[in-house]
Amino acid sequence: MTTVRIDKWLWAVRVFKTRNQAADACRGGKVKVDGQKVKPSKEVKEGDVVEIQQGIFKKKLQIKKATKNRVSAKFVPDLAEDLTPAEEYEKMQLLRQLNYEKRDRGAGRPTKKERRKIERLKGEE
Repeated sequence: MTTVRIDKWLWAVRVFKTRNQAADACRGGKVKVDGQKVKPSKEVKEGDVVEIQQGIFKKKLQIKKATKNRVSAKFVPDLAEDLTPAEEYEKMQLLRQLNYEKRDRGAGRPTKKERRKIERLKGEE
């Protein structure tokens, strides 16, 4: 059975854009393998369950195949099985809807006065 470093695998299955980001997440305690916080050098194998904390979103993946090479997005389901509960995706969708700002097409950019009102409404002052 082949093993691969957790930071390489997370990068290969496109959970993180760079391997450095994956390693930083591991060092920061945001990645767990079978319930244990891991270092970037932790070797993982097929069947391990990986939990990744990204903000308030918790992603859970099971390793189907260990690979060191980055793969195309269409091949990710062959390497990882998504075990993330539906509630997490609903939480993410709700967050997107709450954070959405709409501006009518053709209205142009907000003026300085409008921008100040928007900032005041958001509490960014």
